Formats: sequence, structure tokens, C-alpha cells
Amino acid sequence: MPKFFNTAGPTIKADHYHIDPLSRVDWEEIASLIAQKRYFILHAPRQTGKTSTLIGMMEALNAGDTYACVYANIEAAQAARGDVQRGVEAICSVIANSAARYLNDQTLKTWYYSKDAQATSYENKLTTLLELWAQTTRKPTVLLLDEVDALIGDTLISLLRQIRAGYAQRPEAFPHALILCGVRDIKDYRIHTQDHEIITGGSAFNIKAESIRMGNFTYQDCKALWLQHTQATGQTFDEKIWDKLWSDTQGQPWLVNALAHQLTWKNRELRDRSLHISYAHYMIAREELIQSRATHLDQLTDKLREERVYNVISSIIGNSEFEITKTLKPDDQLYVEDLGLIVSKPNVHISNDIYKEIIPRELTWLTQTNIPNQEQAWYLNEDNSLNTKKLLLAFQAFFRKNADSWIERFQYKEAGPQLLLQAFLQRIINGGGRIHREYALGRGRTDIFIEWPTTEQGFFGPMQHIVIETKILYANLEETTQKGIEQTKEYMSKVEASEGVLIIFDRSSTKSWDEKISHKEQDGLLVMGC
Repeated sequence: MPKFFNTAGPTIKADHYHIDPLSRVDWEEIASLIAQKRYFILHAPRQTGKTSTLIGMMEALNAGDTYACVYANIEAAQAARGDVQRGVEAICSVIANSAARYLNDQTLKTWYYSKDAQATSYENKLTTLLELWAQTTRKPTVLLLDEVDALIGDTLISLLRQIRAGYAQRPEAFPHALILCGVRDIKDYRIHTQDHEIITGGSAFNIKAESIRMGNFTYQDCKALWLQHTQATGQTFDEKIWDKLWSDTQGQPWLVNALAHQLTWKNRELRDRSLHISYAHYMIAREELIQSRATHLDQLTDKLREERVYNVISSIIGNSEFEITKTLKPDDQLYVEDLGLIVSKPNVHISNDIYKEIIPRELTWLTQTNIPNQEQAWYLNEDNSLNTKKLLLAFQAFFRKNADSWIERFQYKEAGPQLLLQAFLQRIINGGGRIHREYALGRGRTDIFIEWPTTEQGFFGPMQHIVIETKILYANLEETTQKGIEQTKEYMSKVEASEGVLIIFDRSSTKSWDEKISHKEQDGLLVMGC
């Protein structure tokens, strides 16, 4: 049975190309914390390989003669919601079954279905179960609890407090060490009780020794993972792909695997392993993945509706140089970083190029589909190239007529002008060319790079390259224009574009549209006011 790239669930070594899960974490540090009898947190964004890594840890610990380790995914207890008794019962059941499965130890399972267990109050049932495990196991016990932050309200509080209650009895009568795993650090938990009280995770679980964030793949990991396919099948990849794969994913494991799966399996032509996979093939697969709205991407965009996420992402997309300190809260920024949406260093920016594409597309999807009179053929020259000036003058007219009403429909109103431009362009470009976006907090601009095929060869043939840069007018128009021209030319040089456009949005409520709307040729660029 040939191996394939995994895009769903834990990695199965016999079935999937994979990177050693223990290389994903500082295993020396984790082993040291376990030896010191610590209870600590491992967290990482969704679909980054947390479960595979925890299972790898369990296998490594059980392979030695020092510990008895159990991995338990307690997500099923989420269904109990506010019913704490059902939630605790589900957690105990999962742990008991996991001990039977991974250690062939039936002790907990036997107790869980006994009359003694039925007579035990749910308020200390988990504590009793873990006491029994530690007392009846020859080796020190280590418990790895996955999907902890999936739990809700009082069920989560009960879990944390029952663990805290037994902590002082370790290792003779409670687990020697314990890892809680989820998307976020426990300090970010805001737990709502049935009495509408808000309890922070840090106060409910103040025995935490460390909080470890699991990283993405490295550049070399990405390349090594894909080359396992070459080693297994003989199918080769264009060397140009590696740098683009890295900028597109920054090593986000699901994206790395999903792009490979799109190329090597979803593309039926490339199932012929004698065919070389080119850079053009890669770029087509990239666009197909973005448009697929796969589960991972759909979950990511769903987070954009959260207020804490909105506060950060709107500041980035709106490219404000002057309003950052008013709108951005440190806790919000850390939360969004924990979700994997942004990176804070060297400046705050969206985590990778694919997320940069998905976020504005998702935020403007309804707008894209409802902008009237958008026919690609209107904006094509006789040689099949895009008539850039005609396209952007059409946008300018649309913006003048519709900006106020359309921007009001956006949740992300602060970034409204940029989003409306991108919605307008996406409707025209999508299906014929490609749009790439560059934006980050404090840059003061958004760079849009358009690739447009000019022959029937599509992306395998000659391309028209266009740069559009947008800025918000805050101060002197002449200074903003001059700085924008310099930045546009710099970006044109970087991407080897032959055409450049600078658009300056004036959001002043005291000026008329006649004062705001303009266009002229300056220093070889089309400069437009909106």
C-alpha cells in the first residue's frame, strides 16, 4: 500500500509520509519536566500535529522501563456542556478505556463499571480514578490529556479542580506528571460558570509549571516531507517550489500536507508518477486549495467573527500607522497568535501567504458575488492583456457611487476601502489570473500583485505582472503620494512587474467626492485618488 500525505486526523506512520513528531518539540525539556513530576501545558493551533506528537511522546515513554503513560482525548466530554456529571463521566470513561488500550491495563475499566464507582460522587470521581491508577501501577504514571480546551464551563472547572486536588499526592497516589493539551495556553481560558461567573484558567489550575507552544515544520522539514514522496515514487519536484512552499505555509503542517495532497493526488494528471511537478503545477494547486474552503480553512475564517480576532486582524488589513495603540490590546494579540493566525515578530503580520489570501477573500466573498456588471471581457485588450487603467477607473467610479453603503456591510469597516478594492479585483481576476497580497501592522500600505496569463498556455506561458499599492491619506497628500510612489516602485522591482498603480484613499468626511477623486500619470505610474 503506497503512502500518502495526511490531511485529517493523527499521523499513522505506516500510511503517511511524516516528520518524527518528537522533533517538533523540545523533547529534552519535556522529558526533564516529566522527571521533575511537573504538570504543564502543551498548546498549538488546530491541525498542527498536537495529537500525533502526544501519541509519539506516549510511545517513547512506554518504550522505556521508567513510566506508564496514557494518552486520552477528552473532546467527547464537550457534548455534556453544562451537565458536569455527564462531562466527568465521559472523561473518566475515556481515561479508563485508554489505559486498557495502550497499556493493556483493565484496572481502571473494571473499576469504572463497578458499584464502587457508581457510588462515587462525580465531584471527586476523576480524582479517585487517577488515585487508583497511580496506586495500582508498578511504574510512575504519566497522563496526557488532549483537547482540554474543548470542554465548556463547569465541566472544565471540575476537571481542573479535581486534578489540582490530587496534585499533592503525586507520585504515589496521583499521576507522576501530567500534560494538558489544547489550542490555547490555559491562562487564556475564560470559563463561564452556570452562575455566570467568569473564572480564568490560571486561577483554576495554579499548579501549572510551564506552558510550551509546539512549533511548525522548519523549511527543511517541509522539503524532507515532500521528498519522501519522490523517494517512494520517483516523482520529482521543481526546485523553485521549495521557497514558495515555505512563504505560503511557514511550515504550518496541515497546509504543507494539503498542498502536497492537492498536487500528487487531487491533480489526476500528476498521478502519473513519471511526470515532473513544475512550479506552474504548484501555483495551480495552491489556488485550488484556497478555493476549496477545506475544513481547516473554514475553521480559520470562522474565527474572524470573534471580537478579539477582529480587533487584531482589522488593524492589520486596515494598515493603519496611527490608530494601532488605540485599537490593539496585548491579550488580543497573544490570543490571535496562539490561534496561529498571526506572528508578532519582527512585526505583527498574518502567519503565511496562504492565510493572507484567504482572509480578505473570505471577508469579501458576499461582496464579490454581488457586485453587478463585472465581466472580464470588458477589461481585456486585443492581445488578451488586462487594461489596467480601464479596470481601475471602473473601480474608482464604483467606489465613488457605492463606497458608503458597501463598506457599511463589512464587519471589518476600518479596512473597508482595501477590502472593497480586493473584492472588485477578485471578481475580475479570479478564474483568469492570480492576486497576491502583502500587508502587515504598521506598514502603512497594502501591496497587491496581479499575475495575468496572456496566451492560451495559461500559467505555463507568458504573464503580465501588475502592482497595485494602496494607502490611507492621514496627512499631506503630496508627501503621501511621493512616499507611495517610492514604495510602489520598490515592490515592482521585487516582483519584476512592468506596470504599477498607486491608489490613495481619502476617508475625510469633510471633503466632497470631487475633491477626493482623481487620476494622473506620475513617474511612470498611474496615481489615483479615491
